[in-house]
Amino acid sequence: MALSVPKIKFNNGNEIPSFGLGTWKSKPGEVTEAVKYAIEIGYRHIDCAHVYGNEKEVGAALKAKIGEGLVKREDLFITSKLWNSFHKPESVEKAIKKTLSDLGLDYLDLYLIHWPMAYEDGDVLFPTGPDGKPKLSDTDYVDTWKGMEGVCEKGLTKNIGLSNFNSEQVERVLKSCKIKPVTNQIECHPYLCQQQLTKFCKDRGLVITAYSPLGSPDRPWAKPGDPILLDDKKLIEISKKYNKTPAQVVIRYQLDRGHVVIPKSVTKARIMENAQVFDFKLTPEDIAYINTFDCNGRICPMSDCDKSPHWPFNIPF
Repeated sequence: MALSVPKIKFNNGNEIPSFGLGTWKSKPGEVTEAVKYAIEIGYRHIDCAHVYGNEKEVGAALKAKIGEGLVKREDLFITSKLWNSFHKPESVEKAIKKTLSDLGLDYLDLYLIHWPMAYEDGDVLFPTGPDGKPKLSDTDYVDTWKGMEGVCEKGLTKNIGLSNFNSEQVERVLKSCKIKPVTNQIECHPYLCQQQLTKFCKDRGLVITAYSPLGSPDRPWAKPGDPILLDDKKLIEISKKYNKTPAQVVIRYQLDRGHVVIPKSVTKARIMENAQVFDFKLTPEDIAYINTFDCNGRICPMSDCDKSPHWPFNIPF
């Protein structure tokens, strides 16, 4: 199958494929095969992060497919993210170089600040205090951004952006930056539509990238009885109308809003299913109807960081 994925232009003129493969929660043993298969069927955008603990395995897949001559490096769009324990401006270069080494790459296409709040600096991903809560640092993400600009200027990444930033945080970065962020990657699905934040970002020239577009049914902290987005009866009704699956409808919902979308799967059938979304469009009425499913159903609240002055979820958007 030749997958033809439209691209979205960033505020700097560079482009990003509007659809890609997410790798959060993909186990190291599964992710190499998942990424290889995705590239074989036409995916060109892979979304990674240091904290996912699987970048070496993603790198093995990239090396295999480039080595076979199936793709060239410049055909691929690879994103990674700066973890919370590397927020000191001088730590950013060390962090991106570790990611590049793990992925086996010379440069990234996009590097994001994963979260606005900082942990104690160092190689421990989740430094915890005696109370079991994360050891927070007061490093300001505005200073971290200077480190991000530095690695961009050195050519270690072609684009830089944000993730999980609220409107006030985006505005602070925009007011002090030399290089503008190109995107804000945020949790976005029908139970958390993010209409205010998406409008805010778009008005300022930032593309929205939607993570957990399927509602992350495999999140480790899901409780029995939590609503499962893909089992929503209203969503199933809409999917029947288009002769598509609920997953395909919620992916298309992001594309039709002008968002980049990065559904995760390690199952071949689902990696294929998730990509079969370019032969239909939702009507404006159906998009408006899906917007009414919003119940502020955030699944990644990072609530153990709520004591950080930079925790993003203490204002409406």
